[in-house]
Amino acid sequence: MRILSIQSHVAYGYVGNRAATFPLQRLGHDVWAVNTVEFSNHTGYGTWKGRIATPDQVRDVIGGIQERGAFRHCDGVLTGYLGDVALGEVVLEAVAAVRNANPATWWCCDPVIGDVGRGIFVRPGIPEFFRDRAVPLADVVTPNHFELELLTGSAITTLEAARQAAQRLLAPNAHAAGPKIVLVTSLRHEASADTSIEMLAVTAAGAWRVVTPLLPFPVAPNGTGDTVAALFLAQWLTTRDVAASLSFTASAIFAVLERTAQAGERELLLIAAQDALVAPPRTFSAVRL
Repeated sequence: MRILSIQSHVAYGYVGNRAATFPLQRLGHDVWAVNTVEFSNHTGYGTWKGRIATPDQVRDVIGGIQERGAFRHCDGVLTGYLGDVALGEVVLEAVAAVRNANPATWWCCDPVIGDVGRGIFVRPGIPEFFRDRAVPLADVVTPNHFELELLTGSAITTLEAARQAAQRLLAPNAHAAGPKIVLVTSLRHEASADTSIEMLAVTAAGAWRVVTPLLPFPVAPNGTGDTVAALFLAQWLTTRDVAASLSFTASAIFAVLERTAQAGERELLLIAAQDALVAPPRTFSAVRL
């Protein structure tokens, strides 16, 4: 598969394209990585160096890829963190250009806005951009629990509430614009065990849940959602099986997180756990609701 990934970049650690590119390549996919920011490290540390790319800079890079005639071979577009809302317009332009060259391309939009405990951590205008412009046009969206609540205006305290909220994001039918798959990550609800974390995949055909152990981290690693979005998109493009893609994604990311926790590291140990990305040692099955 060939995937255009438009996300952030950090020199130290693994978020954005740094969290998505290597896993995709390790699984055998070609990645055209376009960076929306160039930071020393992710913003979770509180301080960082670097700069946000201007819309024209990102547009030029994408335009250069387009000039190679690559878009007609593009299987998927993966987008995530935006340093500035103006970059959102560039993303929409890029997706439109890819779809024009290859209408079969799938766009997976990770609406990076915030998280439980941290709240919104992106610049003003970005939450509204995702809610009103990007999500309604994407094929797959991968909000976390906090982002699903924000995108739908719903308070989610039960599994059923999460399923219903995800359904509201789906396209009205298979031929209309809008998400065909909603993958909810980092889901916790009133029936969740204290020692578990869940993911929920919802389509017009049904919903599937997978439960994995909640590993104890003094500070939870950033970039997990970025890796999850990449893994799920790649597996969906390969298998066209939602349940299988959800199971593989949960199993692979758990293996990476387990290795990271055992080492006492804050950054995802994607390199050390690379074999587990291909063949997770423990399988977590997706169960249909």
